[in-house]
Amino acid sequence: MAEPLVIVGKGMAATRLVDELSQRALGRYSIAVIGAEPRLAYNRVLLSPLLAGEIGEPEIELKPAAWWQARGVSMLYGKPVTRLNRAAKSVTLADGLTLPYGKLVLATGSKPLKPPFPGGELPGVATFRDTADVEAMRGYAERGARVVVIGGGLLGLEAAYGLARAGGKVTLLHLVDRLMERQLDAEGAGLLAAAMAQRGIAVRLNASTKGFVGRDKVEAVELADGTLIPADLVVIAIGVRPNIDLADNAGIATNRGIVVDDHLASDDPSIFAIGECAEHRGQVYGLVEPAYEQARVLATRLAGKDASYSGSLLSTNLKVSGVGVFSAGEFEAGDGAEVMVLRDPSSGVYRKFVLREGRLAGCVLVGDTAGALFYLGLIRSQQDIAPIRADLPFGEAYCARAA
Repeated sequence: MAEPLVIVGKGMAATRLVDELSQRALGRYSIAVIGAEPRLAYNRVLLSPLLAGEIGEPEIELKPAAWWQARGVSMLYGKPVTRLNRAAKSVTLADGLTLPYGKLVLATGSKPLKPPFPGGELPGVATFRDTADVEAMRGYAERGARVVVIGGGLLGLEAAYGLARAGGKVTLLHLVDRLMERQLDAEGAGLLAAAMAQRGIAVRLNASTKGFVGRDKVEAVELADGTLIPADLVVIAIGVRPNIDLADNAGIATNRGIVVDDHLASDDPSIFAIGECAEHRGQVYGLVEPAYEQARVLATRLAGKDASYSGSLLSTNLKVSGVGVFSAGEFEAGDGAEVMVLRDPSSGVYRKFVLREGRLAGCVLVGDTAGALFYLGLIRSQQDIAPIRADLPFGEAYCARAA
C-alpha cells in the first residue's frame, strides 16, 4: 500500500518536488498537496510581467489540473493547514479536515516583511507577493496613480517595473546608497539606477522611511528627513520572512527558517522542508534555483536512493525595465582577488569578473547578460581559466575559440 505523503505548500518548490517524485517513485506514495491560495500552483517569478500586462494569468500557471490528476495527486487548495500533530502524524486544515501522513514535507514559502511603520494599516499600503496583490495594484497603476515602492532589491525593482509598465507614476525608495546591494557593486548598481530613471522610475537612494500619512487612505510617504512624497499607493517590497509558524507551533527546530540537514530532514525524521521556508547550514535561500535543487535531492531520497544537499551557489538573473542583470559568486574583490572589467557607458553595458588563483570567483553583468550560464558554469566548476582569460569578458564563443 502506498505511504501517505503530505506536502504543505503549493508553490514552485512543491510542484517541482511532485514532478521529480513522479519520475523516480511513481506509485510509492499517496500524495496530497495542500495550499492556502484558492488556485492552482503558479510561477511567482512572473508576477512582475503579469502586473505589467506583458502576460496573462494562464501563462503563470505551473501545471494544469490534468497534470496533477495524471500523477494521482490530491490537491487541496484555499484551505490552509492550521495544526501539525506530530504524535498522531497528522495535519488539520482550516475547515477541520484531518489528514494522516507517513512523511510530511513543509514547502510553506515565505511572507512579505512589513515593518510597523506608523500609518501602515491605511488603505493603499500593500505588499507584493501573490496574484491578489497584483490585481489590487494594477487597478491603481492603470489609472495613472502616484505609486511609491519601498525597497531597491529584487522584489522592489520587479514591483516598480510592473507598476510603471502598467501606467503608474513610480518613485522607488531605497534605504542604502545603491540598488541591489547584495548582488551588485557600486558601478553596476549605478548603471541600473540610471536605466530605471530613463524609463520613468524616479529612484531615491539613502531614503529612510519614517511612516505613512493620510486620513482615510494613504496620501504620502514621510521620510526620516521630513520629506513628504505624495502617494496613492505604497508598496512595501523590502524582503520576505520564512513561513515557519506551523513548524514552530509543533516544536520542530527553527531558527530563521525550519532547520534541515543535508538530507533536507528536520529534527523530526519524518518531516522535511524545502524552499524559502528551509534553513540549511545557516542559509535561507529566497530564490527559485536552490528550491529546485533541494526538491531534486529530496525526491531522490524519498525514492530510496542516496543523495545529499550541500548548499547552492547564489546567482541572480533577471530583466528589470528591459535592463538585463546577472550576478553570481563574489561581486566585490576581496583580499587576493583580481578584477577584469569591460565597460561601455554609452550603450549601458558593464561586465565585471572577479578572479581568484586563476579561477572565476564571481561576475556581474549589467545591460548585456549574454553568456551568464557559461560564466555560472565556470564559477561552479572552478576550472583553470588561464587559457581563456584574455577572451573571458567577450563570452563563450570567444573563449571556445581561444581554448
